[in-house]
Amino acid sequence: MIVTEQKARTTYDNLLRLVDDPDVRDVLKFLRQREVVHYQRFGEALRMTTDKLNSKNFYACNPAYDKVCPLK
Repeated sequence: MIVTEQKARTTYDNLLRLVDDPDVRDVLKFLRQREVVHYQRFGEALRMTTDKLNSKNFYACNPAYDKVCPLK
């Protein structure tokens, strides 16, 4: 999801370079700012989730799992 937000923001930046109409530019600026906020919120949610998992002794990436996994 985070990569999608970055791509959308880049697209809006590129469109802003091409457009001269002030009304269209205002809409593109609003949409670009919205993508920035989404990117920040997704990042915060990811950090909060990782912290919560770590506090319960669950890990987003658990190297010990590879040692006991019978599928490998």
